Amino acid sequence: MHPLLNIAVKAARRAGQIINRASLDIERLTVSVKQQSDYVTEVDKAAEAAIIEIIRDAYPGHAILAEETGSSGSSEFQWIIDPLDGTTNFIHGFPQYAVSIGLAHKGVMNQAVVYDPTRNELFTASKGSGAFLNDKRIRVSKRVKLAEALIGTGFPYRMFDHADAYMTIFRELTQKTAGLRRPGAASLDLAYVACGRIDAFWEFGLSPWDMAAGTLLITEAGGLVSDLAGESDYLASGNIVGGSPKIFGQLLQIVQSHRTPQLQA
Repeated sequence: MHPLLNIAVKAARRAGQIINRASLDIERLTVSVKQQSDYVTEVDKAAEAAIIEIIRDAYPGHAILAEETGSSGSSEFQWIIDPLDGTTNFIHGFPQYAVSIGLAHKGVMNQAVVYDPTRNELFTASKGSGAFLNDKRIRVSKRVKLAEALIGTGFPYRMFDHADAYMTIFRELTQKTAGLRRPGAASLDLAYVACGRIDAFWEFGLSPWDMAAGTLLITEAGGLVSDLAGESDYLASGNIVGGSPKIFGQLLQIVQSHRTPQLQA
């Protein structure tokens, strides 16, 4: 395992321990509302602090972009961290959430970890070395027909100006696919694309920490990822389509056909 990836795995597992311990007594959690439908708990903060401490000990000169504490440092290496993706699920006891840690080098994703602490599933990738689930190589699905595909998504609960376009896409895909799923943690959804559990995924208005690790998992597993224009600017725009090569193209075509002026990329 690459030394950088090794540190990411160590940090993710440490955060997972904090999350699992807290999940045993969810009723005692202190929950704050950042904005409508967007929550933070002391578990998010404790997990993020643990991740940053491990990274800082190993690589004190690296920059960090984390969901709760924001951006710090200046370096060609930047760690992009979501300590608990799926906080709303977590506080309801709905076991679909993950730790997401990505490392970008000169703006290109280089290392990725998505860790599901409830199932002890560790998804990892290093650029050019493939993607893995608990040390076993994973690949995107081989399905070629959209009608047979299972598609993941996330509702734009913070960006209601995109709701009409989103629902139009949703309606069309409901008719043209085997089914749609909205589990509620984008990093895990992307990891599920990488290992073939779902065939493709789309969402609008994500943050970089939701996508950074998961997108590298998909590309290293043989899949494709783009923004709504078919380009690679998804971390900046927050709009993403990813999937196995054959399904990706068909999904992107449908999403593009319903783009609004506010959804150009």
